[in-house]
Amino acid sequence: MSEFDGAAYARRLATGPGVYVMKDIQGRVLYVGKARNLRRRVASYFDRRDKGSRINLMVRKIASMEVSLTRTEAEALLLENEWIKVHRPRFNINLRDDKSYPWIRLDTRHEYPRIAFYRGSRKQTGEYFGPYSSAGAVRESLNQIYRLFGIRQCRDTVFANRTRPCLQYQIGRCSAPCVGLISKEDYRADLDAARRLLKGEDAAVIDYLAGRMGRASEALDFEKAAVIRDHIQSLQRVRSSQYVAGNSENLDVVALDTAAGQAALQVVEFRQGRNVGGRCFFPGNLHAELDDGDIMAAFLGQYYAERTAPAEVLLSHEPVQSALLAEALGRRRSAPVKLRWRLRGQRAQWVRMAATNAGDALRRRLSERDQIGRGLAALADLIDLPAPPQRIECFDISHISGTETVGSCVVFGPGGPVKPQYRHYNVSGIEPGDDYAAMEQVLRRRYRKALEQAEELPDLVVIDGGLGQLNRARTVLGELGLDALAVMGVAKGAARKAGHERLIVGEREVVPGPHHPVSHLVQQVRDEAHRFAISGHRRRRQKRAQASPLESIPGVGPARRQSLLNHFGGLHGLVKAGAEDLMKVPGINRALAERIVEHLRNLPSVKAGT
Repeated sequence: MSEFDGAAYARRLATGPGVYVMKDIQGRVLYVGKARNLRRRVASYFDRRDKGSRINLMVRKIASMEVSLTRTEAEALLLENEWIKVHRPRFNINLRDDKSYPWIRLDTRHEYPRIAFYRGSRKQTGEYFGPYSSAGAVRESLNQIYRLFGIRQCRDTVFANRTRPCLQYQIGRCSAPCVGLISKEDYRADLDAARRLLKGEDAAVIDYLAGRMGRASEALDFEKAAVIRDHIQSLQRVRSSQYVAGNSENLDVVALDTAAGQAALQVVEFRQGRNVGGRCFFPGNLHAELDDGDIMAAFLGQYYAERTAPAEVLLSHEPVQSALLAEALGRRRSAPVKLRWRLRGQRAQWVRMAATNAGDALRRRLSERDQIGRGLAALADLIDLPAPPQRIECFDISHISGTETVGSCVVFGPGGPVKPQYRHYNVSGIEPGDDYAAMEQVLRRRYRKALEQAEELPDLVVIDGGLGQLNRARTVLGELGLDALAVMGVAKGAARKAGHERLIVGEREVVPGPHHPVSHLVQQVRDEAHRFAISGHRRRRQKRAQASPLESIPGVGPARRQSLLNHFGGLHGLVKAGAEDLMKVPGINRALAERIVEHLRNLPSVKAGT
């Protein structure tokens, strides 16, 4: 029980609009809310009226509060949603999304800018287009841009060291600016056309391509003109297949469906009259006191906290405080936003279609949850757990001949994979190929940190391996004082076929069989751990393969590395250079030149004569 005096705290607050943050005794954010009158709103949590089990539980956990005043209630709404996205409080509706959204990034720092797939923070210099609903949608757009305009896709280091066109030029997907086969002015014109295409201005792009086709015909380059003609026809086919009722509007359609205490929201985007794709979201932390309007308002606030809303948003349900929400979204884009839910004609059809997709996605999600729930209950009966496990952590090891060893930890709950809590562990300091030592290191690191930071512990630890791996796991957990954790090994069956795995628990082995719900669950968990371990291993191996051998030389930073590679035309020429040659590069003295020569001579590829 918290000793926080909320009533006294509320009396000291201002009476204007703002945002309040409630925290527990560990400093974790419990709830973020906004208010027109902070003093009155916060005081309402601490009066004698019954507020329901959920709010009463939250109030008991409050140990401290923070507030931030705003000029208007609309500003408070924007700030509230920003903080919910950052802190993901336990008692708020959270729009959980397991992955960062994919974007297309145009790197504007280069005289011949590169355009490519991008995922991550948008703090780097450049223009960003998106976010897109899926990686597939990004790659489809990029393929069209490369084919139509020949915008380069190679990295700057590759671009700087090319002496002849690459394969992308040979297959008509790059105009080869690296070797001067296109002027800077023409490349810029193609780049501007690519920008317009990404913004949905297809008509302008078709006019631009028609102009290029005409100039090619006038120059009697009929082969080039025919290629451009085919591009125009392809673009027109895509355009005509995606246009909706011949208009050119920008709008979003958001439809909500609920069932069994769960919700699904389908978002469909129309840009310049084209349906450019959609995505379904499943908000968490729903409770019985929320109605459809509450869910819709919470979703819209958080969804548009990280993107600009279009001029019009069509809704299946009226959100609470719709006028205030529209004002807040309009402030973000510096232009009015219309939220509409009483619809007729084509717009009503779009909303009905989105609602159908939301309902179908929710039905499938609930079916998957039911299947997992049956598997968890059956697993508890099979291996004598006191109750179905609410949290399973599964571990696997991946390497090739003992190199770049990576361990994975995946987390499953009643709702399936909990991907934000997945972890990779780079393993080092062991004998190559020693999977037992690798597993021991991964488990020790995972559960030592869990104990130090008071993280949630699993109800069941699953080890992808036989009795040897399982015994190592028991030893580690025993040393950490976690003997009470249930541990299970998953070993391949005699035929090494999926569904015939042996489950090792304590001193006994169980083979559920290929049609048992436990087998289906264990396969899903084990395969996910295996997939995640392999992805981490591949990423580590790729990073090592792409690393420059110059990076490990003391005194050779990024600027000197680039100067050396540019001076000698790449690593191949640099390896052949002597110390006297290296000293001709600005910033390279004799001591550093000799160090570089010695380092490059010891490279395996140089020793092998390659």
